[in-house]
Amino acid sequence: MAKSMTSFGRAQSEEGREHLFSIEMKSVNNRYLDVNIRMPKFMVALEDEVRKIINNYLNRGKVDVFINFKGYSKSNALPKVNMDLARGYYECLKEISETLGVVNDITATRLSRFPDVLTLEAEEENLEEILMEIKPLVISSLEMMNDMRVSEGEKLKEDILCKLSYIETNVKEIEEIAENVPANYKRKLEERIKELTSGIKLDEERIATEVAIFADKAAVDEEITRLNSHINQMRKTLELNEPIGRKLDFIVQEMNRETNTIGSKANDMGMTNIVINIKNLLEKIREQVQNIE
Repeated sequence: MAKSMTSFGRAQSEEGREHLFSIEMKSVNNRYLDVNIRMPKFMVALEDEVRKIINNYLNRGKVDVFINFKGYSKSNALPKVNMDLARGYYECLKEISETLGVVNDITATRLSRFPDVLTLEAEEENLEEILMEIKPLVISSLEMMNDMRVSEGEKLKEDILCKLSYIETNVKEIEEIAENVPANYKRKLEERIKELTSGIKLDEERIATEVAIFADKAAVDEEITRLNSHINQMRKTLELNEPIGRKLDFIVQEMNRETNTIGSKANDMGMTNIVINIKNLLEKIREQVQNIE
């Protein structure tokens, strides 16, 4: 199955839970699975557990995970004062007032508005309980990502199959041209010899030998056979229910190799133009394959 590595997932706690979390995940293409998790400090010990869950769902991609702690539900919110911090703010404001000669109108209410002076905290965090709360959120985010990966992957698959059909048509055109290449070469060779020898009788045996040597060097039937085989292999690979990105990448490389060989043997402008078209199509397929898991 073709799955895109570009995806996004999101989930958040339902109101009324003891802890309120929101989780966002986004992924882009990458050669391997690279997971970067950002979470509150008090949850760092759970990072490995979260990573294990992600590893069970994804195989490739650069994945950024953002776990945000939105706070506690009202029934469990406990206000807490950081008195040392409040005292520090107070001393700083007092110094400003005395140094600049401005009115010192510091109040407890104003002090409480400074960052982290007054916070809502639980007396003690139970990491096992937190893991039980965030685990379904992580899974929900991953399932959303997976749905997007499958949807985008199907679009990539359809486009690749369309381009493969064009390539297949081009290969048939090359095959038709290749069948006539020796005859065309013989005709041009005879015309050239006649021009140079001014009507002297041609050595048909020598010409036949030259044509046979040329035909052997210009033969592309083996490359065409392998190219058609790679086209069929890519179609079959696109139907597999497993990660296929690396397999597709390898097949594209092999198709490029066979196409380059045909191009190097081409002694016909029409064939050369078709080879250029195939290479352009393969480059577009390669770009899309880079985004398939």
